[in-house]
Amino acid sequence: MLQIDDTIISLDLLDERFVCELDTCKGICCIEGDDGAPLEDSEVQIIENLLPVIWDDLTERSKEVIRKQGVSYIDDDGEPVTSIVNGAECVFTYTDESGKCKCAIEKAYREGKTDFYKPISCHLYPVRLQQYERYTAVNYHRWSVCNCARIFGDKLGVPVFRFLKEPLIRKFGAAWYEQLEIADVELKGRK
Repeated sequence: MLQIDDTIISLDLLDERFVCELDTCKGICCIEGDDGAPLEDSEVQIIENLLPVIWDDLTERSKEVIRKQGVSYIDDDGEPVTSIVNGAECVFTYTDESGKCKCAIEKAYREGKTDFYKPISCHLYPVRLQQYERYTAVNYHRWSVCNCARIFGDKLGVPVFRFLKEPLIRKFGAAWYEQLEIADVELKGRK
């Protein structure tokens, strides 16, 4: 473990390799699972406000779920998560013309319709955050649907933290990320 400010970081972020391989997995992480994507409290309102912008990109099944329960629900841990269709698929998922599952919120961002990229938990994946009283744990999450990303990351030699540079800076700031890079060099001799 490594500590930077009020975060405790798993060394797996430095040791493990990971690069998403969307051509292979087709975005299965957005349609598999037991719960929706974790949301920060502030993100629920942001997403509710975005509904008119993304509505036409959502499936009819997703619209039906949102009409019934909203954009999120509280999971078994008492935390807000994105609503899901059929117990698995995120309501913000759509399938593009090539058959890849993608995020309607991210699509709106890329089209310049919003300045909200997507929920930070999605942007940070495969990193998962766990909030404790005095610190935030920053852990690498292994999921079999991401085997192709680990293989591709090994092939390219890209550690998890480098693949996730943009979302890690979004969440923790540039100075925090610089400290992580310094720790990587000191602990592993990488450049």
